[in-house]
Amino acid sequence: PPPSSTPPPGQQPSALVGWATQNGGTTGGGNAATTTVSNASGLTSALNATGAAVIRVTGTITCSGMLRVRSNKTILGNYGATIVGCGFNVSGDRNVIIRNLTFRNWNDDAINVQESATNIWIDHNSFSNGYDGAVDIKRGSDFVTVSWNRVFSHDKTMLLGHSDDNASQDVGHLRVSYHHNWFDGSNQRNPRVRFGNPVHVYNNYYRANGGYGVASTENAGVLVEGNYFENVDDPYHLGEGDSGPGSLVARNNHFVNSPTGQTGGSVASIPYSYQLDTASNVKSIVTAGAGAGKITV
Repeated sequence: PPPSSTPPPGQQPSALVGWATQNGGTTGGGNAATTTVSNASGLTSALNATGAAVIRVTGTITCSGMLRVRSNKTILGNYGATIVGCGFNVSGDRNVIIRNLTFRNWNDDAINVQESATNIWIDHNSFSNGYDGAVDIKRGSDFVTVSWNRVFSHDKTMLLGHSDDNASQDVGHLRVSYHHNWFDGSNQRNPRVRFGNPVHVYNNYYRANGGYGVASTENAGVLVEGNYFENVDDPYHLGEGDSGPGSLVARNNHFVNSPTGQTGGSVASIPYSYQLDTASNVKSIVTAGAGAGKITV
């Protein structure tokens, strides 16, 4: 359906919208008991425990590698909560919410969603100075929303689909919504898409991305809608590196000192309702609201 002109009753800017509302929805730990963690061992144990849980992170936690996140978890950062040196791995699990955390200096990925993980919501986080992806989604994962995050001082931002050779696992999956994110000088992969269709990239603010904004490759279908591009030499294009082209439809975007990008082909219809902000207002909306510390959870 087309975007609604007004939000559905009760919808707030921090409410869940997009692909993670599908397939039964994404509730994380729901009303399960809350555990507060303040060190690496406590965080590792809480994330890896079976059963539903709400996990609150407080202070700065220094760790390394990738911490396994099991199904039915809500992970919330108290004000200023920071993860330094490590990342979260959602592998084959489902129904996970990650909100209001600052990730920096991770040594692999900050958040890795893989192996047919489904119903994941990654919202209002900040990412900087990591080794590889800030948010990478791959290997048949599906029904994911990535919203209201800020990425800065970082190169490889958000990869969707890890390999040109993985069509058998990825085709028909990798459906992700990216909305109201602040790609703040992040260099590339904002996102880089393989196979997924439709992938919905809307109402994001792109500022001075040195490489490119969005790449649609390997027969993906990407709708790039209502975004604000400022000082971006290459807002979006088809194909990337050795990856063949996908389809990309662009509409209602706003450009400041940026050219229009490359488009082609058609994209499957978006199945969920959403409110589309006017593109010229997106810079002010996103800079006011994106990143950790902008919501109370």
